[in-house]
Amino acid sequence: MAIKTTELLPSSSPEELKKVLQSVASDWGDVIDDSDALQVIPLKGAMTNEVYQIAWPAKNNGLVRNVLVRIYGEGVEVFFNRDDEIRTFECMSSQGQGPRLLGRFGDGRVEEFIHARTLSAADIRDPKISELVAAKMREFHDLKMPGPRKALLWDRLRRWVSVAKSFCSAKDAKEFCLYTLKDEISMLEKELPNDHQEIGFCHNDLQYGNIMIDEETSSITIIDYEYASYNPVAYDLANHFCEMAANYHSDTPHILDYSLYPGLEDRQRFIKTYLSSAEKYTLANHIFWGLWGLISAYVNKIDFNYKEYARQRFQQYWMKKQELLSSSTIRQKINVNGHVSISQKILSDSC
Repeated sequence: MAIKTTELLPSSSPEELKKVLQSVASDWGDVIDDSDALQVIPLKGAMTNEVYQIAWPAKNNGLVRNVLVRIYGEGVEVFFNRDDEIRTFECMSSQGQGPRLLGRFGDGRVEEFIHARTLSAADIRDPKISELVAAKMREFHDLKMPGPRKALLWDRLRRWVSVAKSFCSAKDAKEFCLYTLKDEISMLEKELPNDHQEIGFCHNDLQYGNIMIDEETSSITIIDYEYASYNPVAYDLANHFCEMAANYHSDTPHILDYSLYPGLEDRQRFIKTYLSSAEKYTLANHIFWGLWGLISAYVNKIDFNYKEYARQRFQQYWMKKQELLSSSTIRQKINVNGHVSISQKILSDSC
């Protein structure tokens, strides 16, 4: 069904978006005189932006053109610099990675539509698909990107703690241990392996929704680079393993099932070289996305229970900290109360 773009797309600059679409169509030899000729299909699963597939009939041959329109989410500028992301996007495209950037407008952009299937939560646990993802991930880490080749993880975490404090009520700040998280981050930075730790260009958000597969060629495409930066490769592996606990297309997309976290054999199959340090980096990963969820609860209006998501990520941090870190000094600081919910003070007891 043809729908007016201005009626469905929540863009603050619809006329600018229309001009971009007309320009893209013109480059392909098409003409868009009337926005009623556009078919707009909302794509589900995004938690930072709103994403739409837009199609129109080509001028010749009866073909249908498709592009992807991304409307930036409100408040997400607290997480990353949009200009940096666009530079990353363009650099990735120049190296044959991901979709091409077709145009930009005030609060979004138009991208090449990739004719491939987005992976599901079950797909990333499939051994054959997982091996394809591992190979693509290795390729991603070897990309030569602008900027200093150093880990940005720790400075980003400290900045997000400050942002979370500025938004949160005193009750939330206490419940989520925001007053002690900077100490935890400094401890992890010191404790986690640094010598000979490989630094690569990391995606930092390699959940199944950011991975696409062409089933005819079995080729993998990694998309969405908002959080991409240089980081320890082990962190990116840890993040990918943690994402196996999520199903963002369920009736409760914010609920995480850590029984789905990959077992030793699965992790070894994915990658052996970085296994030990990757496992420890899940701790930093839980803080990273815990802070993201907590801040998003205040700045993002997408229908997703960000605060409950954050609660689960912080809960996993405190529950797994003792198991993954062997330092006796750290061990003395941990309260071992078993599997108690955050509301029953597993967080406040630990901080």
